[in-house]
Amino acid sequence: MTQTDRAVVIGGGIAGLSTALRLAATGLKVTLAVAGPLGAKDSLHSAATFWAQGGIAAALGADDRPDLHAIDTLTAGAGLSEPDVARRVAGAAPAAIDWLVSLATPFDRDAGGALALGLEAAHSRRRIVHAEGDGTGRVVLQTLITAVRACPSITLMEGARATALIKDAQGRIAGVALRDAEGQAFDLAARAVVLATGGLGALYASTTNPLGATGSGLALAARAGAVMRDMEFVQFHPTAIACGADPMPLATEALRGEGARLINDRGERFMTDIPGAELAPRDVVARAIFAELAAGRRVVLDARLKDVERRFPGVVALCRANGLDPLRDPIPVRPAAHYHMGGVEVDAIGRTALPGLWACGEVAATGLHGANRLASNSLLEALAYASWIAADIAGEARAISTPGAPPAIPAIAPPPSPALRQLMDRQVGVVRERAGLSDAVATLAGAGDDDAARVALMIATLALARTESRGGHFRADHPLPAAHARPSRTTLEAALAVAGLGAPAERQVA
Repeated sequence: MTQTDRAVVIGGGIAGLSTALRLAATGLKVTLAVAGPLGAKDSLHSAATFWAQGGIAAALGADDRPDLHAIDTLTAGAGLSEPDVARRVAGAAPAAIDWLVSLATPFDRDAGGALALGLEAAHSRRRIVHAEGDGTGRVVLQTLITAVRACPSITLMEGARATALIKDAQGRIAGVALRDAEGQAFDLAARAVVLATGGLGALYASTTNPLGATGSGLALAARAGAVMRDMEFVQFHPTAIACGADPMPLATEALRGEGARLINDRGERFMTDIPGAELAPRDVVARAIFAELAAGRRVVLDARLKDVERRFPGVVALCRANGLDPLRDPIPVRPAAHYHMGGVEVDAIGRTALPGLWACGEVAATGLHGANRLASNSLLEALAYASWIAADIAGEARAISTPGAPPAIPAIAPPPSPALRQLMDRQVGVVRERAGLSDAVATLAGAGDDDAARVALMIATLALARTESRGGHFRADHPLPAAHARPSRTTLEAALAVAGLGAPAERQVA
């Protein structure tokens, strides 16, 4: 491995594709490594972005401002969102939409030609930009894929799976070890490495994420010594379609924004006494549905709205593909693991604690989402940080020094077992308590040298240590937020040492 002007981006969702394009625009050569399903060569359409039915939040309406968007973000974050980050990302939203428009993204528009703006839960204004109704993720992903394939300075490596980060003699990340789809191992030197590997929802049996979303990037970074943050905060989408599919199709939140209602098998709208009703924050709606299911009642989403087939063609198609007719019957729903608010801690420009390593998208913990992500802020966060990361990398004058010996390349881990996924659903899910979490920690600690189990252990350990309820983390035995409930650094470092991974950042609970 030698000195290089190349940046390596790992991951092919909106975060990875956007970062690669932004880096290429600075004049750097870029290698984009996209793993996809294990052993797959055609990987770009397997990213979680493809599944995103929501949209991109941006204060574009005449009655809206970025500061109002930031306030909604902070409110949803339950006291753990960083105010400066929320203001900065909300302020970057209009320019992010303009950039996508410049790439010919076909966003939905009103009769006058202006961008159509939708409403989603916990937003105080209509500010959600959509494409093909509920097809935003798919449309944006395809737009970015087309741009990446047309960019001569981006080398696309599909089916390439990162197995280790390589440090130089000074401890700087100077490259990445990879395996291709045939299992051949090789190393790439890099001036900069950007993790954009997505989340960990597939660690749960009930998930809306692609089954490759097992937190592999988190394990990669933690093994190299990166700082982890807020690992206990997992968002469960309230209205995954309960049709027996794995992963579960999603009934977008925008349906509730346009008037769809949650009803139990008694015919009751059980959300009416909760502030915001069906448009309460996601964690509130998820727990309300979970309580109905725990009581033995069935929950459906009545989405028999005017023009529902025209406005939400994706949901209608998903329902029909699974034997449901949403135009005639309400949709059976239940909460499912959807988004991870925690991850690799980064600063205001996406730098991790390891020189030479940046992180973007769901794998990163920027401080934007806090304990509970505001709807449609995830694609926005990836777009904003992609721009800032690219500018930072391009502006760095330092070149890497001669790398040390590359680390041993571990075998590619198998997907998480059904038993692990069921354990996470049952004991580290929507509602948690000490006995179940303790059992999960003990079970996962004995699961051996497996990345999926190690990442699951981080979540369970920190959920056990956080003795309060806040946002996506709800403890039945500690149902209220606490002023000083952060896990002690000693506790976390000891637990993660058992897992063979790095230590998380200490965090003051507001």
